[in-house]
Amino acid sequence: MNAAPADQRLLLELADIDRRLRRAENARRNPPQAARVQELVAQRGVQSGELAVRAGVRDELRAELARVEGDASVAAQRRDRDRARLETSASAKDAQALEREIAALTTRLSDLEDTELELMERLESAEAAVAEQEALLAETTAEGQRLSAEGRTHVENAAGEITALGRDREAVAVRVPEPLVAAYERLAARGGVAAGLFTRGTCGACNVLLSPSDLQELRAVPDDVVATCPECGALLVRTEESGL
Repeated sequence: MNAAPADQRLLLELADIDRRLRRAENARRNPPQAARVQELVAQRGVQSGELAVRAGVRDELRAELARVEGDASVAAQRRDRDRARLETSASAKDAQALEREIAALTTRLSDLEDTELELMERLESAEAAVAEQEALLAETTAEGQRLSAEGRTHVENAAGEITALGRDREAVAVRVPEPLVAAYERLAARGGVAAGLFTRGTCGACNVLLSPSDLQELRAVPDDVVATCPECGALLVRTEESGL
């Protein structure tokens, strides 16, 4: 295929734009924050499960403390009632029975108060454990929200870059003769680098150093004939930098 050297040089602009497009597209699909966000999502699930366990222990202690406090209130009311009856009792037998019951209730109240103190200490520890886990969960959530926002901004910036590069690409492509740009597009469709600058004996597309025999064949190709890399098949653009 014949093409003026100046037209061939335009392929380097296209290749550079395509390289930047691939990089921007990769940035759009895979923002650098994505992996950490996924880690935080998993971490938050574990932390939420632990929080549920700790909250369950706290709630059970609250319920147990409320039950004990209720029993203590009932016992105290009953003891106060018995004391009032004892003051007005005229029967020695009834008085003895009331005294025994008052003594039993006093012991019962003492035991309940001890249990209350123990439960209150355990509840205090349980509430501290819940608060600690809530703080960890909040920290994880905040980091996840921050990184997610950064990721969205990264994706938006990449999308904007893709749009701008698309316009630049169209502006360059229309300046390249149709047969030459068609050949370039066919190679670009393979997913690799479609054109590269030949310099220092190396293909700029695949970065492979050409063999002496390949170099000899390349030297024989006229400047207005499009050369290809014998290694990767990319279009080789030769300039004054090529050293041929």
